[in-house]
Amino acid sequence: GDYSVVFKTNCGSFTFDVDEEAGLTAASFVQLADSGFYRNTIFHRIVTNFVIQGGDPTQTQAGGPGYSTVDPPPANFHYGSGTVAMAKTGAEPIGTAGSQFFVLTTDESGLPAEYAVVGKVTKGIDVVELIGTLGDVLERPTQPVVISSVTVVES
Repeated sequence: GDYSVVFKTNCGSFTFDVDEEAGLTAASFVQLADSGFYRNTIFHRIVTNFVIQGGDPTQTQAGGPGYSTVDPPPANFHYGSGTVAMAKTGAEPIGTAGSQFFVLTTDESGLPAEYAVVGKVTKGIDVVELIGTLGDVLERPTQPVVISSVTVVES
């Protein structure tokens, strides 16, 4: 089906539409969101004018659901503002995904087509951009940005 995911944070809410071609990655993200996995987690990495990253319940940048999926993005994919994709380590295969995700706050990310794409922000890009201003030089949030709830809406 067609799904939208609504994030409610202490900075406001934003919604993204799940890319139906995202395969197992999309199914996993929807299942994690539906099960409450992301509830009361934080955006643990914020790179000003680039990306916000969340989805790690341990807040160590190493946490995840205990499994991974692999859905390589389309060749030459452009990761622009509002793109929601899955974080991975440099050692993992292209398209590997666990629970950690990022949302881009710039159209000029320069990222290579290596990250599984989950969707695109359709509402609340201003909230994403606001969160994207709250990072310090160490890419840590300057204040807690808490995800209080994540709701999956089927259309």
